[in-house]
Amino acid sequence: MKHILIIIFCLTLGANSFAQDRMDRNDKIKALKVAYITDELDLTKAEAEKFWPIYNTFDEKMHELRKEAYEDRKAINYETLTDAQADALIQKFKVSNTKKNELFNKYVSDLQKVIPSKKIVLLKKVEDDFKRKMFEEYKKRRHDKKERP
Repeated sequence: MKHILIIIFCLTLGANSFAQDRMDRNDKIKALKVAYITDELDLTKAEAEKFWPIYNTFDEKMHELRKEAYEDRKAINYETLTDAQADALIQKFKVSNTKKNELFNKYVSDLQKVIPSKKIVLLKKVEDDFKRKMFEEYKKRRHDKKERP
Protein backbone atom coordinates (compact mmCIF):
# COMPACT_ATOMS: atom_id res chain seq x y z
CA MET A 1 0.00 0.00 0.00
CA LYS A 2 2.84 2.35 0.88
CA HIS A 3 4.51 1.68 -2.49
CA ILE A 4 1.31 2.45 -4.36
CA LEU A 5 0.97 5.78 -2.55
CA ILE A 6 4.58 6.64 -3.37
CA ILE A 7 4.03 5.78 -7.04
CA ILE A 8 0.84 7.85 -7.17
CA PHE A 9 2.63 10.74 -5.46
CA CYS A 10 5.50 10.59 -7.96
CA LEU A 11 3.14 10.45 -10.94
CA THR A 12 1.14 13.37 -9.61
CA LEU A 13 4.28 15.37 -8.96
CA GLY A 14 5.60 14.59 -12.46
CA ALA A 15 2.34 15.54 -14.14
CA ASN A 16 2.16 18.68 -12.06
CA SER A 17 5.69 19.74 -12.98
CA PHE A 18 4.96 19.01 -16.66
CA ALA A 19 1.88 21.23 -16.49
CA GLN A 20 3.95 23.91 -14.72
CA ASP A 21 6.63 23.75 -17.43
CA ARG A 22 3.93 24.16 -20.06
CA MET A 23 2.45 27.15 -18.22
CA ASP A 24 5.91 28.70 -17.85
CA ARG A 25 6.53 28.21 -21.57
CA ASN A 26 3.16 29.76 -22.43
CA ASP A 27 3.89 32.71 -20.14
CA LYS A 28 7.27 33.22 -21.79
CA ILE A 29 5.74 33.13 -25.26
CA LYS A 30 3.05 35.59 -24.19
CA ALA A 31 5.70 37.94 -22.75
CA LEU A 32 7.70 37.70 -25.99
CA LYS A 33 4.56 38.44 -27.98
CA VAL A 34 3.73 41.49 -25.85
CA ALA A 35 7.25 42.84 -26.23
CA TYR A 36 7.33 42.12 -29.98
CA ILE A 37 3.96 43.73 -30.72
CA THR A 38 4.66 46.73 -28.50
CA ASP A 39 7.99 47.28 -30.21
CA GLU A 40 6.83 46.67 -33.79
CA LEU A 41 3.76 48.89 -33.43
CA ASP A 42 5.89 51.47 -31.65
CA LEU A 43 3.22 51.87 -28.95
CA THR A 44 3.69 54.72 -26.54
CA LYS A 45 3.28 53.98 -22.85
CA ALA A 46 -0.16 55.60 -22.87
CA GLU A 47 -1.22 53.64 -25.96
CA ALA A 48 0.08 50.36 -24.52
CA GLU A 49 -1.82 50.86 -21.26
CA LYS A 50 -5.09 51.18 -23.19
CA PHE A 51 -4.26 48.73 -25.99
CA TRP A 52 -3.33 45.61 -24.01
CA PRO A 53 -6.57 45.21 -22.00
CA ILE A 54 -8.58 45.42 -25.24
CA TYR A 55 -6.22 43.04 -27.05
CA ASN A 56 -6.16 40.50 -24.21
CA THR A 57 -9.95 40.51 -23.79
CA PHE A 58 -10.41 39.95 -27.52
CA ASP A 59 -7.77 37.22 -27.58
CA GLU A 60 -9.37 35.37 -24.63
CA LYS A 61 -12.87 35.55 -26.10
CA MET A 62 -11.65 34.37 -29.53
CA HIS A 63 -9.78 31.52 -27.84
CA GLU A 64 -13.00 30.48 -26.09
CA LEU A 65 -14.94 30.55 -29.37
CA ARG A 66 -12.25 28.54 -31.19
CA LYS A 67 -12.13 26.02 -28.36
CA GLU A 68 -15.91 25.65 -28.39
CA ALA A 69 -15.92 25.15 -32.17
CA TYR A 70 -13.10 22.60 -31.88
CA GLU A 71 -15.01 20.66 -29.22
CA ASP A 72 -18.13 20.67 -31.42
CA ARG A 73 -16.20 19.34 -34.42
CA LYS A 74 -14.41 16.77 -32.28
CA ALA A 75 -17.72 15.42 -30.97
CA ILE A 76 -19.10 14.72 -34.44
CA ASN A 77 -19.53 11.05 -35.23
CA TYR A 78 -19.41 11.19 -39.02
CA GLU A 79 -20.56 7.60 -39.44
CA THR A 80 -23.86 8.11 -37.60
CA LEU A 81 -24.45 11.78 -38.47
CA THR A 82 -27.98 12.42 -39.74
CA ASP A 83 -29.04 15.27 -42.00
CA ALA A 84 -30.98 16.85 -39.13
CA GLN A 85 -27.89 16.76 -36.91
CA ALA A 86 -25.77 18.15 -39.74
CA ASP A 87 -28.27 21.00 -40.23
CA ALA A 88 -28.14 21.78 -36.50
CA LEU A 89 -24.33 21.77 -36.58
CA ILE A 90 -24.24 24.06 -39.60
CA GLN A 91 -26.57 26.46 -37.79
CA LYS A 92 -24.30 26.33 -34.73
CA PHE A 93 -21.24 27.02 -36.93
CA LYS A 94 -23.01 29.99 -38.52
CA VAL A 95 -23.86 31.42 -35.10
CA SER A 96 -20.27 30.93 -33.98
CA ASN A 97 -18.93 32.73 -37.06
CA THR A 98 -21.39 35.57 -36.50
CA LYS A 99 -20.15 35.88 -32.90
CA LYS A 100 -16.55 35.96 -34.13
CA ASN A 101 -17.36 38.68 -36.65
CA GLU A 102 -19.24 40.77 -34.08
CA LEU A 103 -16.39 40.34 -31.60
CA PHE A 104 -13.83 41.39 -34.23
CA ASN A 105 -15.88 44.45 -35.23
CA LYS A 106 -16.17 45.54 -31.59
CA TYR A 107 -12.44 44.91 -31.10
CA VAL A 108 -11.51 47.12 -34.05
CA SER A 109 -13.91 49.85 -32.93
CA ASP A 110 -12.46 49.77 -29.43
CA LEU A 111 -8.91 49.86 -30.79
CA GLN A 112 -9.72 52.86 -32.98
CA LYS A 113 -10.41 54.82 -29.79
CA VAL A 114 -6.91 54.17 -28.40
CA ILE A 115 -4.46 53.76 -31.30
CA PRO A 116 -4.25 55.13 -34.86
CA SER A 117 -5.90 53.14 -37.65
CA LYS A 118 -2.54 52.61 -39.32
CA LYS A 119 -1.32 50.69 -36.26
CA ILE A 120 -4.50 48.58 -36.26
CA VAL A 121 -3.87 47.60 -39.89
CA LEU A 122 -0.21 46.91 -39.10
CA LEU A 123 -1.21 44.75 -36.10
CA LYS A 124 -2.29 41.79 -38.25
CA LYS A 125 1.03 41.80 -40.10
CA VAL A 126 2.95 42.02 -36.82
CA GLU A 127 0.96 39.11 -35.34
CA ASP A 128 1.62 37.02 -38.45
CA ASP A 129 5.33 37.89 -38.34
CA PHE A 130 5.50 36.85 -34.69
CA LYS A 131 3.78 33.52 -35.40
CA ARG A 132 6.15 32.90 -38.31
CA LYS A 133 9.20 33.65 -36.14
CA MET A 134 7.91 31.36 -33.39
CA PHE A 135 7.26 28.56 -35.87
CA GLU A 136 10.71 28.96 -37.41
CA GLU A 137 12.27 28.84 -33.94
CA TYR A 138 10.25 25.72 -33.15
CA LYS A 139 11.41 24.04 -36.38
CA LYS A 140 15.01 25.04 -35.70
CA ARG A 141 14.94 23.66 -32.15
CA ARG A 142 13.26 20.48 -33.30
CA HIS A 143 15.85 20.05 -36.05
CA ASP A 144 18.71 20.69 -33.60
CA LYS A 145 17.21 18.17 -31.18
CA LYS A 146 17.10 15.50 -33.88
CA GLU A 147 20.76 16.03 -34.76
CA ARG A 148 21.93 15.40 -31.19
CA PRO A 149 23.09 11.86 -30.48
